[in-house]
Amino acid sequence: MRWSTAEVARMSRVSSRTLRHYDHVGLLRPARTGHGGLRYYERPQLLRLQHILVLRELGLGLDDIEAVLDGETDEVAALRRHHVRLIAEADRLRTLAATVARTIAEREDGPEMGAEALFEGFRNDPYAAEARERYGDTAVEAQRRAASWDDDTARGIKDEGEAVNRDAAALMRAGVPVDEPRVQDVVGRHHAWVSHFWTPGRDAYIGLGQLYVDDERFTANVDAAAPGLAAYLRDAIAVYANARLS
Repeated sequence: MRWSTAEVARMSRVSSRTLRHYDHVGLLRPARTGHGGLRYYERPQLLRLQHILVLRELGLGLDDIEAVLDGETDEVAALRRHHVRLIAEADRLRTLAATVARTIAEREDGPEMGAEALFEGFRNDPYAAEARERYGDTAVEAQRRAASWDDDTARGIKDEGEAVNRDAAALMRAGVPVDEPRVQDVVGRHHAWVSHFWTPGRDAYIGLGQLYVDDERFTANVDAAAPGLAAYLRDAIAVYANARLS
């Protein structure tokens, strides 16, 4: 038997436009194309579409789905990556639920929330999803730690990071070489600050310093304290990591 695009769309509740897109990107080719460009699907294509929809329901992206279906990626490994994302999302939703609960309590004459606390748990971190994709369990653990902080702790850690950048910027502007003890002391504070989120060893810490320069978003954030600070920190971190970390 064969089914037209319209019939497959009706059965699967997937739009014809989506089916055409799947064909265009090579994810789901029709069995054949008839007169006037009409697409027809047979049972193997229906079974492949079912598998696509199962993996999509689990949250895998189209690239991951294609790799799984074509045998290029271990399906279990792909699901494990998605599991990491689900855990992080669950943590975010728990934080958001707590924020809503505290807001309800405030409106019922409970204690007033801090302004920043009103927005805890929203999708306000532009790097979070990317971090989970790139660093997996490390990113999830960092986000778990951050989600557990109370307002005072979070504010203190934020202020500490800004102070480290200010002190490093002052030394850079004074022309102090990155291997000088004063600079290395500041880098030690920086490593301790990073360790609030995760504790990097030598290679990971050097990689973080390089990321400050390679990723323009990180560069802009670090250089907000002083232009050129990202590169200065990168070099200072490399000296510190090679001398003090394993």
